[in-house]
Amino acid sequence: MLGRTQTTVGLDIGSSSIKVVELTGKGSDPRLVHFGMAELAPETIVDGEVMDRQLVIETIQNLFERTQVRNHRVATGVSGRGVIVKKITMDRLPPQEAREAIHWEAEQHVPYDINDVALDFEILRTDVGPTQMQVLLVAAKRDLISAHADLVREAGLVPAVIDVHSFAVQNAVELNYEFLPTEVVALINIGAELTNINLVLGGIPLYTQDLPLGGNAFLDGLQKKHGVSRADAFASLRPGDAVPGIDLDPGLRSFCADLSTAIERSLVYLKSSGDADKLDRVLLSGGGARIHGLVPILAERLKVPVEAADMLRRLQFTPELFSGSDPHEVAPQLAVGLGLALRKVRAK
Repeated sequence: MLGRTQTTVGLDIGSSSIKVVELTGKGSDPRLVHFGMAELAPETIVDGEVMDRQLVIETIQNLFERTQVRNHRVATGVSGRGVIVKKITMDRLPPQEAREAIHWEAEQHVPYDINDVALDFEILRTDVGPTQMQVLLVAAKRDLISAHADLVREAGLVPAVIDVHSFAVQNAVELNYEFLPTEVVALINIGAELTNINLVLGGIPLYTQDLPLGGNAFLDGLQKKHGVSRADAFASLRPGDAVPGIDLDPGLRSFCADLSTAIERSLVYLKSSGDADKLDRVLLSGGGARIHGLVPILAERLKVPVEAADMLRRLQFTPELFSGSDPHEVAPQLAVGLGLALRKVRAK
C-alpha cells in the first residue's frame, strides 16, 4: 500500500453537485479512503459556465475540509461543446513524429481555430492499410481548460491532470467490470445538464459524444407538468420515495426515447465505418442512472442488457464513508471522480 502522502484525488465538478474521491493503492487493488459529495444550488453552473464562482469555490473548500482530504493535487475533468473526441486516419509515423504532425491533421477535423485548442492523441492501430494508422484525437478549447484550471486553483488546489469525463468513466468501469474482446459496450454517464456517451470495444473508444440531455430538463418537466416543488420532483426519482400525484413514466419514456435515438444513430455511424454492427450491453453512471424505472425502460427500447454501474464492485472501502447512505446506491455517481483518481494511480 502507498503511504498517506501518496494518495490520488479525483475532483468532479458537475452542474448540480461536486464530488471528491481519494484513493490509495495502485494497479487493480485501490482503496477508497475518502469520498464526499456536495449539492450545488440550481443554476450555479449553466451550460458549463460558472454563474456563481465564489459559491463553487467555497463548496469545493468545504467539501475537502469535511472529507478530510489533505492531498491538494487533483485530477479533474471537462466535457461539453468545447471538447472534441474523434478517430482519424493519418500517415503511419513513429510516436514523436506523429506528435509533431497531429497539429496539421487536427486542422481538418476540429471546427475551431487550431491555435485556440489544446490537443492530445493516442495511436489505436498501426495496421490501417499499407501506410496508415488510426489515431484517437482529443481537442479541447484552451479557454475551457484555462477557466477550469483557474477555478480549481482559486479553491486552493493544484490541477495536476485535466482529463475528459467520458474517459474517466471508462477508467472506472474497466476497474470494476470485465468484457469480452468482441463486446461493444455503451458507457452512458447521465449528469444534470449533459449525458456523455462512449461506445467501447476491447478498451478502445469507438464513438464519443456529449449530449445536451440531462436530469435537470427531466426535473423541470416534472415540475411544470405536476406543479410541484423541485424538492418533491427530485424525491420522486428515488425508489421508495414516490410523491403522490407525480407520474414519472411519460417523462421517463420520452427521456429514454431521446437517449436511445442518440445511441442508435451512433451505431449507424459505426456500421458505416465498419467498426461495429451491434451493441451488446449498456452501463449507466452519473446521478441520472439512479432515476427509478430508467433501467428497464431503456433496456426495453434498446433490446440489450442495461444496468446502473456499480463503481464499488472491486474497490475496497468502508461503508462509514457514505454517511449512512447505501454505498451501492450512490456508486454510479462516483464514476467520473473515481476514474479521474484512477488515472493518476495507474500512472505510478
